[in-house]
Amino acid sequence: MPRLARRLGHPFLLGGSFAVSTYTGLRPRTKDLDVFCKPGDYPRILTYFRARDFAIEVEDERWIAKIKRGDYFVDVIFNSTTAVAPVTDQWLAGARATQIDERTIPIMSPTELIWSKVFLQDRNRYDGADIAHLLLKQCEEIEWQRLLSYLDQYWEVLLIHLINFRFIYPTERKRIPYWLMDELTGAACDESQAAGPNHKDLSRPAVLAQ
Repeated sequence: MPRLARRLGHPFLLGGSFAVSTYTGLRPRTKDLDVFCKPGDYPRILTYFRARDFAIEVEDERWIAKIKRGDYFVDVIFNSTTAVAPVTDQWLAGARATQIDERTIPIMSPTELIWSKVFLQDRNRYDGADIAHLLLKQCEEIEWQRLLSYLDQYWEVLLIHLINFRFIYPTERKRIPYWLMDELTGAACDESQAAGPNHKDLSRPAVLAQ
């Protein structure tokens, strides 16, 4: 699969558990791969692999498809379940590199990897531990201003994960930029003094692609 993927002609990134393992040293939880691509590229990627006798499936046209052969499969992810986080050129521009079978493969940056996981916190799946480990191992490599811009509307979610990290690793608290904590806690203070919303929004993002 990595060899064929390099011949695609369409940019992609490895993410998910494999990327977390690469950055933290933790063992991957699953044997599948999560491949991230721009929304406009996923049909071409599926066509490429179908022509080479792989089974393909569009699991949800909003965000995920699959490439299968036997017991192995690859998730092709191009957005989030709620269309909050489509893969963009900015994701690709920030890509890092890793080695698979002596081949150089692009991997999601720590910044976008966290962005792809922050909303995964429901009764069936919680990626807070992954984010805490990424902060511990890659804190200085994260583009904080870019991450904050991604989460501008959902700043509370970022604050939750940073507070969680501070609780788990109290000796590492100073590695989180002071300006960021000041901005987020200031936003919390401002929010507490503002009039609350009247509409109960049940459509807010609860789950993002891995």
